[in-house]
Amino acid sequence: MKRLDGKVVMVFGAGSSGPGWGNGKAAAVAFAREGARVVAIDLDADAVAQTVGAIESEGYQALAVTADVTDSASVVAAVDKTMTAHGRIDVLHNNVGVTTMGGPPDLDEAAWQRSLDINVGSVYRTTRAIIPHMIEQGSGVIINISSLASIRWSGYPYFAYYASKAAVNQATVAIALQYARNGIRANAILPGAIDTPLIYKQISSQYKSVEEMREARNRAIPTGKMGTAWDIAYAAVFLASDEASFITGVCLPVDGGQSCSLGMSQ
Repeated sequence: MKRLDGKVVMVFGAGSSGPGWGNGKAAAVAFAREGARVVAIDLDADAVAQTVGAIESEGYQALAVTADVTDSASVVAAVDKTMTAHGRIDVLHNNVGVTTMGGPPDLDEAAWQRSLDINVGSVYRTTRAIIPHMIEQGSGVIINISSLASIRWSGYPYFAYYASKAAVNQATVAIALQYARNGIRANAILPGAIDTPLIYKQISSQYKSVEEMREARNRAIPTGKMGTAWDIAYAAVFLASDEASFITGVCLPVDGGQSCSLGMSQ
């Protein structure tokens, strides 16, 4: 028997931002491999179609949904499609996030608000739409993808990202404790330096070259190498499963020991 047999898992941010494996895409595939009925959701229809294609190529089924996590009506519509298709929601996996470079003097109001709206607003809108269904069924798991930057200075000048991801951590704790007696668990995963397509779009500008970025990020990890999207996906599968039934309110670094060291990413 697989660990998530029969579970319905909604993955927001299931599309990869480029060729290869992003955290959301890997999580969606990992959930499907463990027997879950996956609803893959992303703003980019092509990206989410690729994720569903990867799932189907392995003989599993998934539902592709396009939605915008900054729009409550769009999120509710995605939830309604899931309930129509499956009648329940067992796991909510929030993987949406954006990095915006700059300290407070460098950010205009629009950039600041956009970071909050995407990084922590997505958690608000998805949990607002889904928690009532979990309360009604008496069970549910919420997994929020935060960042090591929520608890450590990473070396990058992205004030809005630090602040918004820190908010995700405490929002996760608040949900976990408020709804514990309703059978709902909530945990956050804090990825460290992970080698995903996202870093080549949003982080590489901080270095002279892609090679320099890879070397610096690998050097910052005690194990000597960046993690992969699968490291995050496997942690998510565990937290979604009944094996983690006594784990809630945890903010779990998945970082090769980086959070235990003084090493910086630059």
